[in-house]
Amino acid sequence: MRLLDALAARNSSTRLEAALTIGTHPEPGFVDALVERCAIEPDFFVRDMLTWALTRLPAEITVPKLRAELRSEHAQARSQALHTLSKIGDKSAWSAITRLLLHDADDEVARSAWRAAVVLVPGGEKEGLAAELAIQLGRGDREVRLSLSRALVALGDVVEPVLRTAMAHHDPMVRAHARVTEQLLRDPDAGFDLAVDEARRIVALGPDREETTAC
Repeated sequence: MRLLDALAARNSSTRLEAALTIGTHPEPGFVDALVERCAIEPDFFVRDMLTWALTRLPAEITVPKLRAELRSEHAQARSQALHTLSKIGDKSAWSAITRLLLHDADDEVARSAWRAAVVLVPGGEKEGLAAELAIQLGRGDREVRLSLSRALVALGDVVEPVLRTAMAHHDPMVRAHARVTEQLLRDPDAGFDLAVDEARRIVALGPDREETTAC
Protein backbone atom coordinates (compact mmCIF):
# COMPACT_ATOMS: atom_id res chain seq x y z
CA MET A 1 0.00 0.00 0.00
CA ARG A 2 2.89 2.36 0.70
CA LEU A 3 4.21 1.81 -2.83
CA LEU A 4 0.78 2.42 -4.34
CA ASP A 5 0.47 5.63 -2.35
CA ALA A 6 3.97 6.66 -3.46
CA LEU A 7 2.99 6.25 -7.14
CA ALA A 8 0.49 9.08 -6.60
CA ALA A 9 2.72 11.28 -4.44
CA ARG A 10 3.07 14.98 -5.26
CA ASN A 11 6.84 14.73 -5.51
CA SER A 12 7.99 13.28 -8.85
CA SER A 13 11.13 11.81 -7.25
CA THR A 14 8.95 9.81 -4.87
CA ARG A 15 6.87 8.51 -7.79
CA LEU A 16 10.04 7.66 -9.71
CA GLU A 17 11.45 5.71 -6.78
CA ALA A 18 8.18 3.84 -6.32
CA ALA A 19 8.12 2.79 -9.98
CA LEU A 20 11.77 1.72 -9.74
CA THR A 21 11.08 -0.35 -6.65
CA ILE A 22 8.08 -2.05 -8.26
CA GLY A 23 10.12 -2.85 -11.36
CA THR A 24 13.03 -4.16 -9.30
CA HIS A 25 10.72 -6.50 -7.38
CA PRO A 26 7.94 -7.13 -9.94
CA GLU A 27 4.65 -8.44 -8.64
CA PRO A 28 1.62 -9.07 -10.91
CA GLY A 29 -0.59 -7.34 -8.37
CA PHE A 30 0.89 -3.99 -9.34
CA VAL A 31 0.00 -4.14 -13.04
CA ASP A 32 -3.32 -2.28 -12.78
CA ALA A 33 -1.79 0.53 -10.73
CA LEU A 34 1.11 0.91 -13.17
CA VAL A 35 -1.15 1.02 -16.22
CA GLU A 36 -3.52 3.49 -14.59
CA ARG A 37 -0.64 5.74 -13.56
CA CYS A 38 0.77 5.72 -17.09
CA ALA A 39 -2.44 7.36 -18.30
CA ILE A 40 -2.09 10.39 -16.03
CA GLU A 41 1.58 10.69 -15.05
CA PRO A 42 2.83 14.19 -16.05
CA ASP A 43 6.58 13.58 -15.69
CA PHE A 44 8.40 12.03 -18.67
CA PHE A 45 11.04 10.24 -16.57
CA VAL A 46 8.44 8.73 -14.27
CA ARG A 47 6.43 7.54 -17.29
CA ASP A 48 9.55 5.90 -18.66
CA MET A 49 10.14 4.14 -15.35
CA LEU A 50 6.52 2.99 -15.27
CA THR A 51 7.00 1.48 -18.71
CA TRP A 52 10.18 -0.25 -17.58
CA ALA A 53 8.37 -1.67 -14.56
CA LEU A 54 5.64 -3.04 -16.82
CA THR A 55 8.21 -4.72 -19.08
CA ARG A 56 9.43 -6.61 -16.03
CA LEU A 57 6.08 -8.31 -15.58
CA PRO A 58 4.86 -11.32 -17.61
CA ALA A 59 3.57 -10.30 -21.05
CA GLU A 60 0.50 -12.50 -20.68
CA ILE A 61 -0.58 -10.23 -17.82
CA THR A 62 0.48 -6.81 -19.14
CA VAL A 63 -0.39 -7.04 -22.84
CA PRO A 64 -4.18 -7.52 -22.40
CA LYS A 65 -4.27 -4.57 -19.97
CA LEU A 66 -2.34 -2.37 -22.40
CA ARG A 67 -4.49 -3.41 -25.35
CA ALA A 68 -7.54 -2.29 -23.40
CA GLU A 69 -5.91 1.13 -22.88
CA LEU A 70 -5.70 1.62 -26.64
CA ARG A 71 -9.46 2.21 -26.61
CA SER A 72 -9.21 4.93 -23.97
CA GLU A 73 -10.62 8.37 -24.73
CA HIS A 74 -7.50 9.89 -23.13
CA ALA A 75 -4.64 10.48 -25.56
CA GLN A 76 -1.89 9.90 -23.01
CA ALA A 77 -3.34 6.54 -22.06
CA ARG A 78 -3.29 5.44 -25.70
CA SER A 79 0.16 6.87 -26.36
CA GLN A 80 1.80 5.36 -23.29
CA ALA A 81 0.18 1.98 -23.84
CA LEU A 82 1.52 1.93 -27.41
CA HIS A 83 4.97 2.95 -26.19
CA THR A 84 4.97 0.18 -23.59
CA LEU A 85 3.78 -2.43 -26.09
CA SER A 86 6.67 -1.49 -28.36
CA LYS A 87 9.08 -2.03 -25.47
CA ILE A 88 7.56 -5.39 -24.53
CA GLY A 89 7.72 -6.49 -28.16
CA ASP A 90 5.06 -9.20 -27.90
CA LYS A 91 4.00 -9.85 -31.51
CA SER A 92 0.50 -10.85 -30.41
CA ALA A 93 -0.20 -7.14 -29.87
CA TRP A 94 0.12 -6.40 -33.61
CA SER A 95 -3.59 -6.87 -34.24
CA ALA A 96 -4.34 -4.10 -31.73
CA ILE A 97 -2.43 -1.50 -33.80
CA THR A 98 -5.44 -0.36 -35.78
CA ARG A 99 -5.68 2.02 -38.70
CA LEU A 100 -7.47 4.41 -36.35
CA LEU A 101 -4.41 4.52 -34.07
CA LEU A 102 -1.99 4.94 -36.98
CA HIS A 103 -4.02 7.96 -38.09
CA ASP A 104 -4.88 9.25 -34.61
CA ALA A 105 -5.57 13.00 -34.58
CA ASP A 106 -3.24 13.39 -31.60
CA ASP A 107 0.33 13.56 -32.91
CA GLU A 108 1.85 11.85 -29.87
CA VAL A 109 -0.54 8.93 -30.15
CA ALA A 110 0.13 8.60 -33.88
CA ARG A 111 3.91 8.73 -33.37
CA SER A 112 3.70 6.05 -30.69
CA ALA A 113 1.54 3.93 -32.98
CA TRP A 114 4.08 4.23 -35.80
CA ARG A 115 6.93 3.18 -33.53
CA ALA A 116 4.96 0.27 -32.09
CA ALA A 117 3.79 -0.86 -35.51
CA VAL A 118 7.27 -1.20 -37.02
CA VAL A 119 8.37 -3.23 -33.99
CA LEU A 120 5.38 -5.58 -33.98
CA VAL A 121 4.52 -5.94 -37.68
CA PRO A 122 4.85 -9.49 -39.09
CA GLY A 123 7.05 -9.82 -42.15
CA GLY A 124 4.12 -10.40 -44.50
CA GLU A 125 2.36 -7.23 -43.37
CA LYS A 126 5.18 -4.76 -43.96
CA GLU A 127 4.07 -3.64 -47.41
CA GLY A 128 0.57 -2.85 -46.15
CA LEU A 129 1.95 -0.93 -43.18
CA ALA A 130 4.28 1.03 -45.46
CA ALA A 131 1.32 2.06 -47.63
CA GLU A 132 -0.68 3.08 -44.56
CA LEU A 133 2.14 5.19 -43.15
CA ALA A 134 2.92 6.81 -46.50
CA ILE A 135 -0.59 8.28 -46.59
CA GLN A 136 0.55 10.63 -43.83
CA LEU A 137 3.68 11.98 -45.50
CA GLY A 138 3.75 15.74 -45.04
CA ARG A 139 1.89 15.61 -41.73
CA GLY A 140 2.77 17.79 -38.77
CA ASP A 141 5.84 19.66 -37.60
CA ARG A 142 9.50 18.64 -37.82
CA GLU A 143 9.29 16.11 -34.98
CA VAL A 144 6.22 14.42 -36.41
CA ARG A 145 7.73 14.21 -39.89
CA LEU A 146 11.00 12.88 -38.49
CA SER A 147 9.13 10.17 -36.56
CA LEU A 148 7.25 9.12 -39.68
CA SER A 149 10.43 9.03 -41.76
CA ARG A 150 12.17 6.90 -39.15
CA ALA A 151 9.24 4.49 -39.02
CA LEU A 152 9.22 4.11 -42.80
CA VAL A 153 13.01 3.66 -42.95
CA ALA A 154 12.78 0.98 -40.24
CA LEU A 155 10.60 -1.08 -42.59
CA GLY A 156 13.44 -1.31 -45.10
CA ASP A 157 13.30 -1.61 -48.87
CA VAL A 158 9.58 -2.44 -48.94
CA VAL A 159 8.88 1.30 -48.64
CA GLU A 160 10.54 2.21 -51.93
CA PRO A 161 7.39 1.83 -54.12
CA VAL A 162 5.22 3.98 -51.86
CA LEU A 163 7.92 6.63 -51.64
CA ARG A 164 8.22 6.77 -55.43
CA THR A 165 4.46 7.21 -55.66
CA ALA A 166 4.51 9.96 -53.02
CA MET A 167 7.27 11.80 -54.88
CA ALA A 168 4.74 12.38 -57.67
CA HIS A 169 2.08 13.73 -55.31
CA HIS A 170 0.40 17.05 -56.13
CA ASP A 171 1.32 18.46 -52.70
CA PRO A 172 4.93 19.75 -52.62
CA MET A 173 5.13 19.09 -48.86
CA VAL A 174 4.32 15.42 -49.44
CA ARG A 175 6.84 15.21 -52.28
CA ALA A 176 9.55 16.81 -50.14
CA HIS A 177 8.86 14.54 -47.17
CA ALA A 178 8.93 11.47 -49.40
CA ARG A 179 12.26 12.55 -50.88
CA VAL A 180 13.71 13.17 -47.41
CA THR A 181 12.64 9.69 -46.35
CA GLU A 182 14.15 8.14 -49.47
CA GLN A 183 17.45 9.87 -48.76
CA LEU A 184 17.42 8.58 -45.18
CA LEU A 185 16.63 5.08 -46.46
CA ARG A 186 19.69 5.23 -48.72
CA ASP A 187 21.90 6.88 -46.09
CA PRO A 188 20.65 6.40 -42.51
CA ASP A 189 23.50 8.56 -41.22
CA ALA A 190 22.39 11.58 -43.24
CA GLY A 191 21.13 14.47 -41.15
CA PHE A 192 17.37 14.95 -41.29
CA ASP A 193 17.55 18.75 -41.53
CA LEU A 194 20.12 18.64 -44.35
CA ALA A 195 17.94 16.15 -46.20
CA VAL A 196 14.94 18.45 -45.71
CA ASP A 197 16.81 21.42 -47.15
CA GLU A 198 17.93 19.40 -50.17
CA ALA A 199 14.43 18.03 -50.75
CA ARG A 200 12.90 21.48 -50.56
CA ARG A 201 15.46 22.80 -53.04
CA ILE A 202 14.70 20.04 -55.51
CA VAL A 203 10.93 20.39 -55.12
CA ALA A 204 11.18 24.17 -55.58
CA LEU A 205 12.82 23.61 -58.97
CA GLY A 206 9.67 21.93 -60.21
CA PRO A 207 8.53 18.45 -61.26
CA ASP A 208 10.88 18.21 -64.26
CA ARG A 209 13.92 18.81 -62.08
CA GLU A 210 12.63 16.35 -59.47
CA GLU A 211 12.38 13.61 -62.08
CA THR A 212 15.84 14.36 -63.45
CA THR A 213 17.36 14.25 -59.99
CA ALA A 214 15.65 10.98 -59.18
CA CYS A 215 17.15 9.27 -62.24
